[in-house]
Amino acid sequence: MEHKFSTETQKEVNTVLDKVSEWKNLFSIKVDYFYEGWAIYLKEKSIYPRSIVIFKSYSEDYYSIKSFEIHTNNKKELFKELYVNEKIETISNLYYEVKEIIYGKDILGSISSMKCEKKA
Repeated sequence: MEHKFSTETQKEVNTVLDKVSEWKNLFSIKVDYFYEGWAIYLKEKSIYPRSIVIFKSYSEDYYSIKSFEIHTNNKKELFKELYVNEKIETISNLYYEVKEIIYGKDILGSISSMKCEKKA
């Protein structure tokens, strides 16, 4: 099992960080390491508060990505899930997903699902 100090893990994390660093003016970027894997958090700095989480398990060969809308209630942050893709196989596919989310794929999908719920 890989761990956070392994050369492979650090190389992989740095590669993903290099890819997402082009949006460092729009998002604050943070890395966390866990027993089961690592995560990169992108928190939007703009008016529309949104968070994107990239996760990679040490025991799996794929990445997962989730985006959340952030609401503040009595100084507490509440998260509403907007989009999930749990089986991204390559860094290039991961980069494509991040780019699509940043450009609004998650928000548009959330709006579409709200319209479907109202019709039912």
